[in-house]
Amino acid sequence: MRIAITGGRGQLGRELVRVLASNHEIIVLDIPECDITQRSEIECIGDMAPDLVIHAAAMTDVDGCARDPQAAFRTNALGTQNVALACQRSNAVMLYISTNEVFDGAKGSPYLELDDPRAINPYGASKLAGERYVQMLLHRFYIVRTAWLYALGSNNFPSKMIALAKEKGRLAIVDDEIGNPTYAPDLARAIADLIDTNHFGIYHLTGEGVASRYDWVERILQLARLEIPLTRIRLADYQRASTPPPFGALANFAAATTLGIKLRPWQTALEECFGEPKSQ
Repeated sequence: MRIAITGGRGQLGRELVRVLASNHEIIVLDIPECDITQRSEIECIGDMAPDLVIHAAAMTDVDGCARDPQAAFRTNALGTQNVALACQRSNAVMLYISTNEVFDGAKGSPYLELDDPRAINPYGASKLAGERYVQMLLHRFYIVRTAWLYALGSNNFPSKMIALAKEKGRLAIVDDEIGNPTYAPDLARAIADLIDTNHFGIYHLTGEGVASRYDWVERILQLARLEIPLTRIRLADYQRASTPPPFGALANFAAATTLGIKLRPWQTALEECFGEPKSQ
């Protein structure tokens, strides 16, 4: 299969290339060569005649989206419309990477695929608008919602927490924001399994289990062998531009139940990321 990956040099894009390259022809699309906000990309991607486009490119700086909602919607909504139109032109299947932040976090338990989205910040609203464009413009698509994505490298949540811990010597971490830490290599493998099924639809693919930000950071520092004071604080006490869903965890119901596609527990994946022996 001929697969184009937007955002192909990002943390998920790199893992998708690694996982898919042995069985498929891969086209990596990323800035500056490919700017999804430009209408010209509709024809450009269409002319590549892909069988599948995995749309992983996005403005993922959640606080940046809150400070500049217009930029968020230009990239995450209108950019996704452009990619969907390119798929329409080339009769390609589209797989759109979305987010847990399309939900408001008020349910109090993990969200199922059929729960009604209600975004409460510009990032979530712009990604939800992207979902709507995919659904309106295409008949063959996957929408994959994930949460708290990270991979190896320096520009991710674990590495930022480690750097802050070393710099400050103590951290205050929110303990009432709940989600699913998701390891990019695990998500890439799950996506590879999903596209082999031709079972189109909406799927939640996240690391198994839920955690608070505090739980996640506590385990990160343990694996990094950093012993510093760690204080619990509330979302209301943490000043930031965006408002995250307080209970934004997703339930992998559809893929697990109908297709048998599951990701590992988030703790096991995090240990592997740090080079620790896998948990039994």
